[in-house]
Amino acid sequence: MGSDFEIEGMVFEARNASGTAAGSSKAPDEPAARERAVSADLQEDDLALDRSLRPKYLSDYLGQSKVKESLAILLEAAKERGESPDHILFSGPPGLGKTTLATVVANELGSNIKTTSGPAIERTGDLAAILTNLEEGDVLFVDEIHRLNRMVEEVLYPALEDFALDIVVGKGPAARSIRLDLPRFTLVGATTRTGLLTGPLRDRFGIAYRLQYYTPEELAAIVARSASILGVAVQEEGALEIARRSRGTPRLANRMLRRVRDWAQVRGDAAITEDVAAQALSFFEIDSLGLDAMDNRILELLAVQFAGRPVGLTTIASALSEDIDSIEDVYEPYLMQQGLIIRTPKGRQATVRAYEHLGIAPPRTL
Repeated sequence: MGSDFEIEGMVFEARNASGTAAGSSKAPDEPAARERAVSADLQEDDLALDRSLRPKYLSDYLGQSKVKESLAILLEAAKERGESPDHILFSGPPGLGKTTLATVVANELGSNIKTTSGPAIERTGDLAAILTNLEEGDVLFVDEIHRLNRMVEEVLYPALEDFALDIVVGKGPAARSIRLDLPRFTLVGATTRTGLLTGPLRDRFGIAYRLQYYTPEELAAIVARSASILGVAVQEEGALEIARRSRGTPRLANRMLRRVRDWAQVRGDAAITEDVAAQALSFFEIDSLGLDAMDNRILELLAVQFAGRPVGLTTIASALSEDIDSIEDVYEPYLMQQGLIIRTPKGRQATVRAYEHLGIAPPRTL
């Protein structure tokens, strides 16, 4: 199945249209992640660390206990039958371990994993190049699968159901359709926007898992494990302090561990205690709720400058010199999850909890 083939005068090898290997996860023209200390997006300096700290097997994976239990049964049953497991979909906010779980699935099956992303597969020929280079039992991981081109999706359907690839060769009256048999493989998809998945694609996954935010105790265990790999001495209370400010996200917890390690090395002791962690994270402007400077600026704007009155999104964006999409997509979700702001028909409004967090008295109207 690894041989080259020609479609409409083009020879497809084990490379996609962007010139990267079929297993590459690099998406062309992908916008850079926002440089926030509390951003759950994967940033450039996280790449090497992220790979080194990722657990390789379910026994090493911490948290998401229900997902782990269900996944263990699915994979064990498939291995006993000598078959590839059903296609799997992982969904949830960034930084919760979707990519890690895809790698764990491949390791548990003893299979190779080929990694790509939805935006990287621009044309049907790109998908054909990837699928025809898979081997029996391989795992194909597609990150941000909701961003797949709709024409590419149509070609993917028979590959998922019948393990066959339907291709039209030639043009006009001479065009003919050929079917290429594919080895049995498992597609693992990951998405942060489940609602953007088309119904037909979603229905072709045998099982779907929604990853939840981690508890501080689960994150503290992850911090302790990462610290042992990095050779950093961290006390239980220090790991818990980092966990409490990590927004329920392992990727953030590992990033903050590195920042605290740097601060402790220069300003404090070698060991990370609760006090050292609190001082370090406060120095990097991450408070006890995991809010950064911009988050607190939004709360101060609503609570102080506008005295608790509802404020429109455009007004907030103008006052902060930020674009509307950044306010709505990057900053607002976590503030709403923490019950610090609410949406009203007239605009955004700070809650009583926001005033308590800022240490100022709320207006009587709240």
